[in-house]
Amino acid sequence: MDVFARKLKERAEHLGISNAEAARRCGLDERRYAHYAAGRSEPDLATLMRIAHTLGTTPNWLLGLSPEGEAATPRSSSIDRLVSVARAIPERELSLLVALAETMARHTRETHGNPDAEDP
Repeated sequence: MDVFARKLKERAEHLGISNAEAARRCGLDERRYAHYAAGRSEPDLATLMRIAHTLGTTPNWLLGLSPEGEAATPRSSSIDRLVSVARAIPERELSLLVALAETMARHTRETHGNPDAEDP
């Protein structure tokens, strides 16, 4: 299952997290996750689904069954990382993160115009 191990490492790297952090976010023992990332074992279906959901991807992508899709941009990578962090924090802190993001977006609109514009 070399493809799964490679994709697992690739996704964690894309999100800017270690295998240990990925394991923690997925609710898995670090050693167990390390076995998946090294290609020494394969997860059951429920665990595969949990890993995919937690890392913000699909089981098919992790298994190499779906295309890579568009190349990641710095903005899309940042959005993926933000979503990954949001999934890993408790509800109260998530509410604070949302309020902060909304305040930043409002400030950006008022100061610079379009908040969706890519950085030059």
